[in-house]
Amino acid sequence: MTPLNAPKVVVVMPAYNAGRTLRMTYEALPKDTVSTVILVDDGSTDETLDIARELGLEIFVHNQNYGYGANQKTCYAEALRAGADVVVMVHPDYQYDPRLVPQIIEPIVQGRADVVLGSRLKNGSALAQGMPWWKYVSNRFLTWVENAAFGLRLSEYHTGYRAFRREVLETVNFRMNSDGFIFDQEIVAQVVASGFRIGEIAVPTRYFPEASSASFTASAVYGLKILGLVGRYLLHMRGFVRSLGFESLRARYTQLSTARTHAA
Repeated sequence: MTPLNAPKVVVVMPAYNAGRTLRMTYEALPKDTVSTVILVDDGSTDETLDIARELGLEIFVHNQNYGYGANQKTCYAEALRAGADVVVMVHPDYQYDPRLVPQIIEPIVQGRADVVLGSRLKNGSALAQGMPWWKYVSNRFLTWVENAAFGLRLSEYHTGYRAFRREVLETVNFRMNSDGFIFDQEIVAQVVASGFRIGEIAVPTRYFPEASSASFTASAVYGLKILGLVGRYLLHMRGFVRSLGFESLRARYTQLSTARTHAA
């Protein structure tokens, strides 16, 4: 049970066939920090839903597999509806350590960041922990590209362990993003475009058969999509091409209100 004056921390779990690892992920969560756990099932065909019901999680079910990005859209929408002050995405495949939720939300609670990423590369041990070399190299390259475009110095962008202050999810137009894996980077670009602060903490990671991991081909396609995203971001920020996805919902609302006022 969280203290009365503590922020409401909602953990969201985007799940797809996570039956083998869901229970151990949930049991490792620090219950004194987390107020609510929401699981969104994206058309699983294993025992994920049965286990989620046994654990007493709040469950939302997609009637088919819509994709990782679509899953996150439901996760964040339901977390906001549940009154979250801080939203933490924890993958139910047990690849990231759930016990680190207090550490990942700390910079947000203390007012030092609006978004915090759990970086596998910050402590330099990702390869020793089992990250494939080709994934490590591509991660480093894409992170360098994104740092150059966003004007930041983060050690990694391609992590599934993330925490958001409520205002961030209310401001960025994440519903316009892709339903696929590129969603992760689209929302980061939106966060940067909206002027929010991004922090990071080092997190260990696990690579084992039950943990989700993209193939080499899928990772290559993902990398090309990131380069395209960075290009769109730069064109938008420099005023060459307007992209609604990078405009905050509040700014868009203000523009529409102003336009209606002038029209009247």
